[in-house]
Amino acid sequence: MSTATHCPYCALQCGMNLDPAEGTTGVSVTPRQFPTNAGGLCQKGWTSAELLRTPDRITTPLLRGRDGELHPVGWDEALATITDRVQRIQAEHGHDAVAVFGGGGLTNEKAYTLGKFARTVLRTPNIDYNGRFCMSSAAAATNRALGMDRGLPFPLTDLSGADVVVLLGSNLAETMPPAVQHLAPVRDRGGLVVVDPRRSRTAALTGEPGGTQGEGSQGVHVQPVPGTDLVVLLAVTHVVIAENLLDQDYLAERTTGFEEVRRSVAPWWPERAETVCGVPAGTLRRLARMLAAASPARGGRGAYLLTGRGVEQSTQGTATVTATINLSLVLGLPGRTGSGYGAITGQGNGQGGREHGQKADQLPGYRSITDPAARAHVAAVWGVDEATIPGPGRPAVELLTSLGRPATDEVPGGPRALFVHGANVVVSAPNVHRVAEALRRLDLLVVCDFVPSETALLADVVLPVTQWAEEEGTMTSLEGRVIRRRRAVDPSGRARSELWILAELARRFGSVVRFDTDPAEVFDELARASAGGVADYSGLSHARLDADEAAKGPGYFWPVPAGDHPGTPRPFQDRFPSVDGRARMVPVDHYGPADDVRPDAPVYLVTGRVLQHYQSGAQTRRVAELNRIAAEAHVELHPLLATRLGIDDGSLIRLRTSRGEALARARWSESIRTDTVFMPFHFSGTGSVNLLTSDATDPISGMPEFKVCATDLRPAGAVR
Repeated sequence: MSTATHCPYCALQCGMNLDPAEGTTGVSVTPRQFPTNAGGLCQKGWTSAELLRTPDRITTPLLRGRDGELHPVGWDEALATITDRVQRIQAEHGHDAVAVFGGGGLTNEKAYTLGKFARTVLRTPNIDYNGRFCMSSAAAATNRALGMDRGLPFPLTDLSGADVVVLLGSNLAETMPPAVQHLAPVRDRGGLVVVDPRRSRTAALTGEPGGTQGEGSQGVHVQPVPGTDLVVLLAVTHVVIAENLLDQDYLAERTTGFEEVRRSVAPWWPERAETVCGVPAGTLRRLARMLAAASPARGGRGAYLLTGRGVEQSTQGTATVTATINLSLVLGLPGRTGSGYGAITGQGNGQGGREHGQKADQLPGYRSITDPAARAHVAAVWGVDEATIPGPGRPAVELLTSLGRPATDEVPGGPRALFVHGANVVVSAPNVHRVAEALRRLDLLVVCDFVPSETALLADVVLPVTQWAEEEGTMTSLEGRVIRRRRAVDPSGRARSELWILAELARRFGSVVRFDTDPAEVFDELARASAGGVADYSGLSHARLDADEAAKGPGYFWPVPAGDHPGTPRPFQDRFPSVDGRARMVPVDHYGPADDVRPDAPVYLVTGRVLQHYQSGAQTRRVAELNRIAAEAHVELHPLLATRLGIDDGSLIRLRTSRGEALARARWSESIRTDTVFMPFHFSGTGSVNLLTSDATDPISGMPEFKVCATDLRPAGAVR
């Protein structure tokens, strides 16, 4: 029997059918029609069922013995060990001595339950998740400016009707290939603009390198100095204002703060900006005029500005997204049909995962944990005294680096135990040397996973969990579309859902708080907890979502505040969700990366994805077909830079930053700036780029600066 579900990887959540594979206990994958993928799948989606049969699947709990090795044990022994050790740690050091780290791939039900477990059973404020590495800068900026963080506040299919789409720091052709079809009409009109230091596969869609925009062109590739995307935005906004290309009526009726923004961009005329970002002044002016001509105020079909990790994973990530929103508001785009600003969510449930309680400062429904009314509402749903709900915890980088740290007069001590769910921080965190050292300082590390990831291999206790095709639940796509995940096969071995694990641990800890294990019942509770919040799911249920899909519906866009509410695909059309209904324009300025180039590190290092792999690679590196194509890390560099440094194509090179060293094969490419090298982040060991990356963080969002740092590189055998 065929099971309709969605891909386990990115936030595009492509629709697929799972059918029993003939002669095996597995399933086969076929794409199905769904708005985001329109019947397409990428290589990762086509091969996703292979992970269900990976030979090293964890199928029983593992406990580290006196010999230092992990050994199979029963569930009772594993859970009893966790309960006993956590109780002893908290008795000696307090509730805060235990921390939880979640993941953006967990279903809404599991993300909600994890936050509830941390705050009602462990009674710790110290919970955050790997979405802090993904969407936190965009979330901080959109909440501040627009009153709501929904990655795309419009359906993805809207993009195809626009005259211009600007992608800032996003390589959709490799990260979400089925999404590219929605850009085809825009490209045909010559309106695709890609801002990226590399000529990525997405940037290549704009036409010939160095070509001018005109008849037969597909768009423009803007190739700034790494870490200067903000300058590009400030300069384009300057031109829009200076040439009176702005939407005066929209600004007067729907925004506040324009005068402050106008003054803040005044110093960034294109010629000055060119000296900082390296983008020709003429290109900056052309981009401003393209956007203005496409805007509804000037009779265009519309324009969209979209940000991705390339501009958000920065110490000025919140400022860069804010500048993007300011530009979109000056042009009168958000809330207009066929136009807007959006942030492209990366992880499968990166949107839902941050809405229902995994973040250090949030409660379900995207409520602030410091809001008395929010605390009272959620406490009533949980059946606890609101005074017992902890306050804000530490954001991800601060939390991870504080683990096991002894207290001093200057610095508070860190947690001594950590639960990890759906994350592989030993590969995915910045400056991973420091993170691995912190994990080794812990008295207890518990990891829930279905494969022996690099983080799981450091654990004291490993708990085997179900994966995507073995479980029921819901996910929320990059558009804020709530959809169903469905079970197609039985779990492997003795694997259990996190819902069961957390409920069983709560019982063993003596908690009186109810923890359901049926995903439909958990969702009903989540819906009640979210009622009245920004991300209101209260009008949804598994039954309603199932009925919609049976009727060939596309799912529901939150907020959905009632059982008969149709959902909200475009939430800003009438007003913004602020006190006065207006968007807030906030002035920002450029100050550059925390780790800039210098004589001993003269080259920029940027990071990103390759088509075949996902996140830390813990899943995709176990799929033989994908691993054959991209089996190891590489360093992309321009032949001119390579020749100057004596680096042959295909040779092993050593990269060094102030955090550490990495080794990888050189790959010559004329698609990258001569002052920049690129390395993918999916690999571990000596090829892990996060041995090199900076853990400096954005002061507002807590986002680490993955995307740019200064490096030295040379042939692996060269003497330094």
